[in-house]
Amino acid sequence: MPVRRITSSRGGVLKRLSTALAVTTMLGGALALGLGVRPADAQTLDFRSQIRPTPPARTAPTGDPQMLVQASEIQYDYNNERVIASGSVQIYYKGSTIEADKVVYDQKTKHLQAEGNVRLTEPDGRITYGDLIDLTDDYRDGFIDSLRIETPDQTRFAAARGKRTGGNYTVFESGVYTACEACKEHPEKPPLWQVKAARIIHDQTEKMVYFEDARIEFFGVPLAYMPYFAAPDPSVKRKSGFLMPLATTSSVYGYGIETPYYFALAPNYDLTVAPRVMTKQGLLMQGEWRHRLEDGYYTIRASGIPQADKDYFIDDRGTPNAGYRDFRGSVEATGRFNLSPKWTWGFDGVLVSDEKYFSDYKVRSLQSTTGNEYFSNLTEGVSQLFLSGRGDRSFFDIRAIHFYGYSTSDVQATLPVVHPVMDYSAVVDQPVFGGELSYKANLTSLSRETAEFDAINSIGCASLTADTAKNCILRGVPGTYSRFSAQVDWRSRYVDSFGQVFIPFASVRADAKRINIDDDTGVQNFIQTGESNDVQVMPTIGLEYRFPLISVHSWGTQTLEPIAQVIARPNETHIGAMPNEDAQSLVFDDSNLFRVDKFSGWDRVEGGGRANVGVQYTAQVNGAGSVNMLFGQSYHLFGTNSFAVGDLTNTGLDSGLDKDTSDYVARFAYAPNRIYSLITRYRFDEDDFTLQRLEVEGRAAFDRWNVSVLYGDYAAQPELGFLDRRQGILGSGSVKVAQNWVFNGAARYDIINDKISQTRVGLGYIDDCFLIGLNYITDYDYTGSDTTNHTVMLQVGLRTLGSTSGGGSGLSADGSQ
Repeated sequence: MPVRRITSSRGGVLKRLSTALAVTTMLGGALALGLGVRPADAQTLDFRSQIRPTPPARTAPTGDPQMLVQASEIQYDYNNERVIASGSVQIYYKGSTIEADKVVYDQKTKHLQAEGNVRLTEPDGRITYGDLIDLTDDYRDGFIDSLRIETPDQTRFAAARGKRTGGNYTVFESGVYTACEACKEHPEKPPLWQVKAARIIHDQTEKMVYFEDARIEFFGVPLAYMPYFAAPDPSVKRKSGFLMPLATTSSVYGYGIETPYYFALAPNYDLTVAPRVMTKQGLLMQGEWRHRLEDGYYTIRASGIPQADKDYFIDDRGTPNAGYRDFRGSVEATGRFNLSPKWTWGFDGVLVSDEKYFSDYKVRSLQSTTGNEYFSNLTEGVSQLFLSGRGDRSFFDIRAIHFYGYSTSDVQATLPVVHPVMDYSAVVDQPVFGGELSYKANLTSLSRETAEFDAINSIGCASLTADTAKNCILRGVPGTYSRFSAQVDWRSRYVDSFGQVFIPFASVRADAKRINIDDDTGVQNFIQTGESNDVQVMPTIGLEYRFPLISVHSWGTQTLEPIAQVIARPNETHIGAMPNEDAQSLVFDDSNLFRVDKFSGWDRVEGGGRANVGVQYTAQVNGAGSVNMLFGQSYHLFGTNSFAVGDLTNTGLDSGLDKDTSDYVARFAYAPNRIYSLITRYRFDEDDFTLQRLEVEGRAAFDRWNVSVLYGDYAAQPELGFLDRRQGILGSGSVKVAQNWVFNGAARYDIINDKISQTRVGLGYIDDCFLIGLNYITDYDYTGSDTTNHTVMLQVGLRTLGSTSGGGSGLSADGSQ
């Protein structure tokens, strides 16, 4: 048997030898055996005769790349038309690499057989290991003994024997699949989880993996058996098919099973349909359509149920509640679109049969901020259309808004419809008179069907008589209210040779209002009804002074900074004669001590002369962190004190600013390092230093611990409806009890009423391939009859196969594509 042996140095690349390497294109059919040289002729060839000048270059046919072979030894068996490479064999072809102890190519059968420590690396990063691999000459078909495959996304297949056909269809006999890495110290141990099956079929064209006669094992112990199931290929991001089922239990609808089906209709749009069958209420249908366009996206979600037992929603007194109806459901939509790199428009919309639908049936809303229907904090539904733009030093936003209340205490007719609200602000690029010039504007137009009253004493608003103003405040006026406001601000900064800082500022603001107030019962006790117009102008000038005194020591640096601010402006006009829709929130503390206008919105503007003074101290101590303290007070100098005159909502009263000499405000913050931080805020009565407001917040993140505590103590504010002192504490924390285990908890406690309002306890485990979490949440409702709601959520996830989660009054599951 004529055999020609050629030995190359280990690691050398065997170059193209016109006759010999023609055979080694065995895997791709790139070369033909002998290139027309007969076996008898081949016997006369020697090594030197094969090294000849390179023939003129020819353009290789498309799809016919050259192959590089690297081996310690290559043998050519011309009679049997075989080529044998042995000794650290490496073959490079079409982006793929074969490594083995020995490779034999049979020209007759067009098969390549790699033996011993075989490793096949494909262009996509997929790696196949085996003791023996038999492939066709284009790598498409073959079988593998002792098969092991690693994919680029860190998933792994293994089997006693595998077969590959068509280059994309692999069958694993007695296969194992997992997304967990083997233990480095004890690789013989089974992974955290794995799926064992009689057959695993991987269709790379369809991007699906099929499991037959399968069982799921945890730490080698079988926990679940399935005769058949399928999952998308780990590389797939979108694939049509069933998602993880959802099992729930609830006193409202009994036991339920939800089986979502996902339709991957196109690369840029899809549909998910999720029917839920329930023992008490029947069939709930849900669907979600998502569509991404070149300039944005939109989503539509709808659900509905013809209730089988609507009588469940009649209380013990025989009174139907919001859920007492034959059909309940919702339709939601959201969209965001780019007009240009700086301009965006979008919309949100919600239509719902009643305010309790989402919470009764645990239906996920597009507007939920938690991502889970069991812990949704939705208090209202928002439908809006908006346009927003942002420049280098400017901002614009306009939107129309409709609110839908989800609380049983909400009266829909008292919620405003905004049509529209617009905000614009800009800063002039060039200095003006040595300072910065900016301007801003706001347009607000809204309407309300019915007046909204809030009680401020124990008598309440049940009787809307002439004394209503003593017992209530008017949160919202019925009718139509429109206001346009514009303001121009100028501010400069000068520092003298002593380090004193002078900041002069000036502004002028104009407001134009048009109102048409309906004559609802009791409204005339607060404000004149009918149509009216009003124009107001508020000029302001002022000066702020700072003198930072800095001293440097061997132990660190400290800064003492006195701050004074003087403001002059005319009185605020028509206080209480105009609605207050957006400036009802006012908390006087360290954060707004030096604000020129302390009101939170546009509907009120501070008037009269005022001085704000304070002193700030900061110390940076080497090795001990930083300390920051602020103490200050505000003084009404002349004119009308805007905070002492109550409007329709009594904003400003009981705020600490409603007297000529305000309460004291203070701040103390200490951060010894990046691990710990403490910040406290205070408000003290200016007469006897009685504590009016206290907030203490501490945080710590060290070693395995992460802890935060927030304590609040607030004096009564009877003019605003808070008749009693409020005091409470909110604490939360987590500890990493092991490398992958985390324990967390939280509680909110009402100290004055000696009641816990919420508790949460959770335990979770997470690693590269598996997660499990258990959370128990208790909510207490003390309005009316005391009620307690217990929620348990269990979440289990196997990477690439999906996840399950549970919640509500029982256990549920939730899967995702």
